[in-house]
Amino acid sequence: MNYIELKLTVNPEFADIFMAELGEIGFETFTEESYGLNAYITEDLFSEETVDEIMERYLAMTPISYSYSTLEKKNWNEEWEKSYEPISVNGLVRVRASFHEPDDQHRFDIVINPKMSFGTGHHETTSMVLGIQGSQLAEEHQGKKVLDVGCGTGILAIMAAKLGASYVSAFDIEEWAAENSRENVELNHCEGVVVRQGTIDDEPADLYDIVLANINRNILMRDIPKYVTFMLPKAYLVVSGFYEHDITDIEQVANEAGLKKTFFDTKNNWASVVFERE
Repeated sequence: MNYIELKLTVNPEFADIFMAELGEIGFETFTEESYGLNAYITEDLFSEETVDEIMERYLAMTPISYSYSTLEKKNWNEEWEKSYEPISVNGLVRVRASFHEPDDQHRFDIVINPKMSFGTGHHETTSMVLGIQGSQLAEEHQGKKVLDVGCGTGILAIMAAKLGASYVSAFDIEEWAAENSRENVELNHCEGVVVRQGTIDDEPADLYDIVLANINRNILMRDIPKYVTFMLPKAYLVVSGFYEHDITDIEQVANEAGLKKTFFDTKNNWASVVFERE
């Protein structure tokens, strides 16, 4: 069976949204590129009309251009393995796939087989949050409860468990992402991590010491007040998935919800911010 390759040029802020939309109509593999996304689907499931309908819904929100090509059948696992290289975050944590050998020069070793989910640590937002977890908030994880909002591959929940969190609740709106997180949690032998499919609106009532939300600006602007209802006094909220110029807007919403900024980091115009509940 041949594959159709969709090359999508789009603002990186919308990449995860399009991945979710395309995943719903049968696209099964994605690669993140400097210009946006490449997405792959078997010829028998491809509908140009359905893809066009998705693109039209977002034209008013962001510039979009896309094209199609037909690819001969390949060993996609082999192609993915060629392009997936391990990464090191601050010399503290190494993120690799299961086919890479471990490296004992790093304190933490995280194995991530991403499938359709983003979150291998290669993106600036993920690596910054991992760095914050392993440095600024390393001690705050020990024996504490952590909530991972929009967990993707589960990489942040896994890092929380490796840092000594006593319990981690992780969820994603997409079932295939939740399934991928469960697989990666098992690969990393992490106990005390519970993964489910859902949203913050159906998160079971509980209070947490740390909330992690690497999503995007619009969802954060809408949902930060909801996250606060799950936070203990003096709990931390770590947010990412937005640009440096969005920090002011994010901080305003956080301040209005009773949070104060304690730390921020930027990389290639992307930003991560730590807030503490007052």
